[in-house]
Amino acid sequence: MRRPGWFTLAQAAAAGIVLARLAPGRHRAAPLRPAALPPSLQAEAGATVSVVIPARNEADRIGPCLEAVLGDVQVSEVIVVDDESTDATAELAAKAGARVVPGRSLPPGWVGKQWALWQGVRAATGTWVITLDADARPEPGLAGALIGAAVEHGFELVTVGPRFTCETLGEQFLHPSMLATLAYRFGPPGPEAAPGPGRVLANGQCMAFRRELLADGQAFSAIRGNMTDGVALARWLARRGRLVGFLDGAELLTVRMHTSALETWREWGRSLALPDVTGPGWQALDLAVVWLTMGLPPLRLAAGRGTALDAALVALRVGLTGALAGSYARPGAALWLSPLADPAAAARLTLSALRPSRTWRGRTYARRAGRGRSAARSGS
Repeated sequence: MRRPGWFTLAQAAAAGIVLARLAPGRHRAAPLRPAALPPSLQAEAGATVSVVIPARNEADRIGPCLEAVLGDVQVSEVIVVDDESTDATAELAAKAGARVVPGRSLPPGWVGKQWALWQGVRAATGTWVITLDADARPEPGLAGALIGAAVEHGFELVTVGPRFTCETLGEQFLHPSMLATLAYRFGPPGPEAAPGPGRVLANGQCMAFRRELLADGQAFSAIRGNMTDGVALARWLARRGRLVGFLDGAELLTVRMHTSALETWREWGRSLALPDVTGPGWQALDLAVVWLTMGLPPLRLAAGRGTALDAALVALRVGLTGALAGSYARPGAALWLSPLADPAAAARLTLSALRPSRTWRGRTYARRAGRGRSAARSGS
């Protein structure tokens, strides 16, 4: 009997890793549902909830987010940190009824979002703080659900995976494939602890925590140079023994991240490998797993060189597509074709790892010695 070659053995090992990571999805907790603020918070004298929205040139997107949070009776105050916008972001926020905090000039070594978040948390008066990106569309009951989950599970920081709005066929084709690389690397969101602080996953688009946790600014200062802000913060806290939760928030939070497949490739793809918070060993393993189980099987089958294992891996990926459909506001036919985009998603993951981008929102951050430390300069 012919012995399996090294590629088959490596592919089988990678398949085993993926199956182990996806297995918790069979018993995953239901998505968060709208909820009232927990009784413990209601009984706490003077307890309130602040929402902080860091915003830089978000005049075209921030309106629906503000309308939602300003109309939420669970929220006591809404703070928009205007990060030196050159458009009408500040004016629109103030007119809507938010409290606008003019952002101070970016200090050397800081990434803009961390600097804006720190200013917002410092200005907040709430016992609890929820941070939202300007492209987020929260539903009523989000605050109660987040804080309730934190109290129930003992999370000190809780983030959620949203439901995505992808309007174009190109987005619906590419975005699910890129999302699948996260599932293959980290598994589904849920209250289960990650295998270690270095593998904690988080979504910086929506975070909730007690203000006192981050009020001293130490955490923001520690991650000041990281482009992947949410994951950097979660892992920094996890390494210090803080319990971090990443849950399914698709019923309560919708985001419109990008407007085309090209923008998805360029903007989301730049951080897809989490290059500034993931060591080279883990990045190499992630790339190997994704290529062996996602990127190469459809190519090998198309070339007539596929094996039964390749076919099984493609079938697994098609099955995952059904599970991912719930992560999209209006899943279209292109979603079901997204496994065909897996080689492209694997290539984008590789590019993100090998050539990490340091440009965002009109600023370019120059890398300095030491991962995560950078200086900002103007850019386009």
